[in-house]
Amino acid sequence: MTVLPRQQQVLRRKGICSLPSERPLGRQEGRSRRARCASKTLALSGNGARSVESPVANLVDGRAADGPDLTVKHFSGLTLPNPFVIGSGPPGTNYAVMKKAFDEGWGAVIAKTVSLDSSKVVNVTPRYAKLRCQKEVIGWENIELISDRPLETMLDEFKRLKQEYPDRILIASIMEEYNKDAWEELIERCEETGVDAFEINFSCPHGMPERKMGMAMGQDCDLLEEVCGWINAKATKPVWAKMTPNITDIAFPARTALTAGCEGVAAINTITSVMGINLETLRPEPSVEGYTTPGGYSSRAVKPIALAKVMSIAQLIRSDFDNNRDLSGIGGVETGQDAAEFLLLGANSVQVCTGVMLHGYPLVKQLCGGLQQFMSNHGFNSIEDFRGASLPYFTTHHELVRMQRESIAAKKAARVGLSGDNEWSGDGFVKEAESMVAN
Repeated sequence: MTVLPRQQQVLRRKGICSLPSERPLGRQEGRSRRARCASKTLALSGNGARSVESPVANLVDGRAADGPDLTVKHFSGLTLPNPFVIGSGPPGTNYAVMKKAFDEGWGAVIAKTVSLDSSKVVNVTPRYAKLRCQKEVIGWENIELISDRPLETMLDEFKRLKQEYPDRILIASIMEEYNKDAWEELIERCEETGVDAFEINFSCPHGMPERKMGMAMGQDCDLLEEVCGWINAKATKPVWAKMTPNITDIAFPARTALTAGCEGVAAINTITSVMGINLETLRPEPSVEGYTTPGGYSSRAVKPIALAKVMSIAQLIRSDFDNNRDLSGIGGVETGQDAAEFLLLGANSVQVCTGVMLHGYPLVKQLCGGLQQFMSNHGFNSIEDFRGASLPYFTTHHELVRMQRESIAAKKAARVGLSGDNEWSGDGFVKEAESMVAN
């Protein structure tokens, strides 16, 4: 797998990256200038307890007013002012919070998942649990269900948001049971509000799988193919399938969804988890009347897993779909540098959900500022200058062994001097001695 020709030309011109057979991706010498965004810094605050400072971008309607261009153009036709998207969940649960997200400058908002009959959705409290490391939150488990608000209410709010923010991207996250009529009705009613796209929740790991919804549907490729066929035959707006990581090889359901007509995929949703056991009460957490159920794990600790899954899907999109499908990366993003890693693996955009719950909606300015700083440090002017640039550096373990053996052999062949006393010769003695002199 190789870098796309246009990317290769840009990277070589900037002296930053070359093909895997040449020197590895690195920082260009002499290009350590700071990002041309706001000079002030902002530390993450709130329950996350992190103390990380990054530049704060100057955003106007989500667009960077200065510094490197953060605009993202998806293959499905969606254009975002920046790549940072509110992930489906509590940060997109009603009009007030989605409006706040647009006002702060988020590139797009994915609303909390809706279905036709919200009366089936009953949440419990508490429904979250945290994993801490030296007081910092690194893991977050939730047993929260999809939206418990009436569909009519959510649809009215979608319509209001699109009237007030006609140029901003609003995406409806939808989920239904194995029922073609229900899927078609839900799609039609959402499209009437003016939403820009759909994200299909094939990945919620708790609360709905017993009804063949969410993760249960996303793990069954035959079922997934059929339902994606219904959805794409009905929808006139772009469709992303949200993938579950709770599967052996995420490329299989991703290929199924894309082959069935989806314009893109989003990955990953949360990982099935049990946060822990209270050693005083002997009850698992979060405890509801002394009991719990496995939930979805998110936050910083899942990022390495998410990166691996995104890499696998990105390779699939390049090899099987000519690199012209959307990929929205999700999992543990709290800084612009985190986002850069997903983009370097081929993601078009990056979703944030738990990070907003820990640090608030103004986080987007720091995310954009941190990403701009990374771009300026490397001389990148746009996201397409580096998107997917790290993907060619993944290979098989067999190839790693071969390359290392060849490298060792080449170093031995180029070694200066004699390797043993038996190699000295009478005629070349002086030159042989000189070849081993250090000064």
